[in-house]
Amino acid sequence: MKPVYILSDNIISSLGFTTAENILSLEKGTIGIRTVNDPALYPGPVQLSLVDTDQLNVKFSEVLAIHAKKNPPESFTRLEKFFIISIHNGLKSHPVAPGNPRTLLVISTTKGNINLLENQYKIMFSHHRLYLWELGNIVAKFFGFSNPPIIISNACISGVVAIMTASRFLQSGAYDHAVVTGGDIASEFVISGFQSFQAISPEPCKPFDLNRTGLSLGEGCGTMVLSTHPGNTGAPCIRVAGAATTNDANHISGPSRTGEELGGAIRKAMLQAMVTPMEVGYISAHGTATPFNDEMESKAIEFSKLSAVPVNSFKGYWGHTLGAAGIVESVAATSSLRNNFLYRSAGFETPGVPAALNVVTVNQPAELKICLKTASGFGGCNAAILYQKD
Repeated sequence: MKPVYILSDNIISSLGFTTAENILSLEKGTIGIRTVNDPALYPGPVQLSLVDTDQLNVKFSEVLAIHAKKNPPESFTRLEKFFIISIHNGLKSHPVAPGNPRTLLVISTTKGNINLLENQYKIMFSHHRLYLWELGNIVAKFFGFSNPPIIISNACISGVVAIMTASRFLQSGAYDHAVVTGGDIASEFVISGFQSFQAISPEPCKPFDLNRTGLSLGEGCGTMVLSTHPGNTGAPCIRVAGAATTNDANHISGPSRTGEELGGAIRKAMLQAMVTPMEVGYISAHGTATPFNDEMESKAIEFSKLSAVPVNSFKGYWGHTLGAAGIVESVAATSSLRNNFLYRSAGFETPGVPAALNVVTVNQPAELKICLKTASGFGGCNAAILYQKD
C-alpha cells in the first residue's frame, strides 16, 4: 500500500487560530478553560474552553475576501466558519487543489450545527442546515471540492476515524490527497447533555489525576492535509503508520471495565504498522478526566505493554473538543514528534488510575520517532492511530 504523509495542519481552539499559536500556548502552559456565565449556553457557571467570537468573525471576513466570496458573513454558522478558516489555513502552505478529482474531503463532527435547534438561530437558518450532509456540502462548495465530502460522526473517536478513513482511501490509490477536518461547538444541547450525566468538572479537568471530577468541554476545529507524496518542506516527514478501531459493547455511555477492547485497537494498529511496544516513544491519550474513561484507558495501555511510555492528555489545555479532538490532538502529537518535545499533561498532579502510567509532568525534550494517539467514545467505540517520523 502507498504511504500516507501529513503535508500540513491547523488547529483552532481557545488558544489560537493556527497550529503555531496553539503550540506556543502549550509551551507556555496556558490553559484555555475558563468559568463561563452565559445563560444562552447554561443557566449557571460552567467550565468551558471557547473560541473568541470577535477574532473568529474578523478572521472569517478575511477568508471571505481572499476567496472573493460575496456571501455575507452572517449567512454562515459558527461551526461552518470554524471549518472554512481551518481548511483555508491548512491549505495555505501546500498547493493541493480542492477541485482536483484526485482530492478527497473528509469531515468529522459529533453534532454539527446542533445550535440551530435553539430559538435564537431558528429564524436565521433553514432547518436543513442541521443535517450533517448539508454542512458538508456548504464547506465543500466554498472551496470547490469536486468530490462529495465523506462525513464521519462516530462519537468522540470521529476525528481519529476520519484520519484513518482518508488514509485508507489514499493507500488504495483512489485519491492522491485528502483534506481531513473535524470540528464541534459548545452549545446548550451539548452542555446540558453532559451535565445530565454529571460528567462536567466544576474546575478545569485533571486527566488521570486522583482528584479528577469530570471533563471540561471545549470547542474547536482541526485540519490535516494528507498525501501519498511527502512534500518538500524541509521538516521531518510524518506519516500515518497504522490505525484500527474496536467496540467494547459494554454500555451506551460507560466504557469497558477491563480496557481490553481499546487495548485490542492499539495492538491491531501496532501490528498494521509493524511496530513493537518498545518502539513507541509517546502516547497522546484520550484522557477525558472522567473517572471511568481514565481508569479504562490506563488498563488498555497496560494491556498493550506500554505502561512505561510517556503519556499525556491535551484536554487539560483546551477541553474535550468532541469531533475535533482526534484531529487537534493528533496535530499537537505530531508536533511533539516533529520537534522531539513532550508537553506536560495539564491538570495532572497525583496518580489516580489503577494501572501505572508514565504521565508527563513537565515540558521536556525527548528523542521521538513513533507516537500513538488513542480515542474512545459513547457506544463503546475505540480507536488507535500511529504516526511515524521518517
